[in-house]
Amino acid sequence: MFDLIIRRARLPDETLVDIAVSAGKIAAIGSVNGKAHEERDLGGRRYLSAGWIDSHVHCYAKSPIYHDEPDKIGVAHGVTTVIDAGSTGADEVDDFYQITRSATTQVYALLNISRTGLVVQHELADMNHLDKAAVCDAVQRLPDFLLGIKARMSSSVVGANGIKPLVRAKEIQQAIGGLPLMVHVGNNPPDLDEIAGLLTSGDIITHCYNGKPNRILTPAGELRAAVKRAIERGVRLDVGHGSASFSFAVARAAISQGILPDSISSDIYCRNRLNGPVYGLAAVMSKFFNLGMTLPQIIDCVTRKAAEGLRLRDKGCLEVGKDADFTIFTLSEESRPLVDAEGISETGATHFTPLAAVVAGEWVTTDQGKANHVFSL
Repeated sequence: MFDLIIRRARLPDETLVDIAVSAGKIAAIGSVNGKAHEERDLGGRRYLSAGWIDSHVHCYAKSPIYHDEPDKIGVAHGVTTVIDAGSTGADEVDDFYQITRSATTQVYALLNISRTGLVVQHELADMNHLDKAAVCDAVQRLPDFLLGIKARMSSSVVGANGIKPLVRAKEIQQAIGGLPLMVHVGNNPPDLDEIAGLLTSGDIITHCYNGKPNRILTPAGELRAAVKRAIERGVRLDVGHGSASFSFAVARAAISQGILPDSISSDIYCRNRLNGPVYGLAAVMSKFFNLGMTLPQIIDCVTRKAAEGLRLRDKGCLEVGKDADFTIFTLSEESRPLVDAEGISETGATHFTPLAAVVAGEWVTTDQGKANHVFSL
């Protein structure tokens, strides 16, 4: 007897499968025989993928700057796993961890290399706050919660310190066993060429399609040589849309040259969720249809590739034995405005509509699913 069977699920490659779940894990995929305590039939009409992973969010509710609640940006929008990108440093991470234990959405974090976290916008302006021992202790205390570290390398954050916080971040990364380092790029100094030159395989550049002068493309629209070399070394590109860090023009020019994102993430928090231009991960994902990416490519960036980049080995793919995290969604075909972080509007024709999230086998109908009376229990 299985816990859950989802029948006639339509995968992003258009194949139809049944999926069975036991004890929070995928137990069988294909044509499943047997019974379950609960069955859901998608009728071959609704899509199912591995659970969506948002690799860059801000959901520490006590943060005075960027804050939200995990379930409001997670399962309510079809997202099964979120990674908070540096809201807390070593001083507050234990409190954050305890708060997340009551969420249905699975929450992980990247620890801010400043022990204060995002209490202020310039958390890396004081090098005394970059405490390697405090980071190591936090990672040792919370090894299943902290997936890596975060450094915000833009002028308003680092002040007069330039590249020095990133040099220290690389030292900290080595001390914690080489866990992923996500680097925010914004206004310079420091210059992106200098930042990219320090990054190594597995590091992540977030806000990769920002429209600021310190972007990945030269004024001629070509990929910066330093960024090209970094990608060749295995550095990954994360979208991190946010309120000020995504440009249709930059993304389109980059993607047309084959510079695709490794992960599509929202950089969501309460204000850009409620007022835009983010709204939710599905809305960000929808923009990539306009940029020429296909359904399987987009889904790959919020499942398999997102999980690989953050070393979530039991997530991101539909395989027996992996976590039973799924997102059920449809594609809506209608003209709607899409707005980037530069305030530029385009018309999108295809949009993701998440209907339900399944987390470790537990079914949660999304806000949109409830609004359309879909999957009401």
